[in-house]
Amino acid sequence: MADDASPHTDILNQAAQGQLKSIIERVERLEIEKAEIAEQIKEVFAEAKGNGFDVKILRKVIRIRKQDRAKRQEEEAILDLYLAAIGEI
Repeated sequence: MADDASPHTDILNQAAQGQLKSIIERVERLEIEKAEIAEQIKEVFAEAKGNGFDVKILRKVIRIRKQDRAKRQEEEAILDLYLAAIGEI
């Protein structure tokens, strides 16, 4: 299999090969960091759940806080309109 790849190494010059390898290694390191952070977030939510907080609602609060206030208010107004239109509120 390695012999199949060797004819293709002449397509990229030495500098491009090094740059490509560097990019791939950086992304791989970031993926590892992302997995570690995801695990830490999971642990924080487990702690919150252990303290009696509703994790589903916490996630919703975090998602809402990320949104622009005006956009969120617009979406809530449209949601209220739709719910009223179908007799839910």
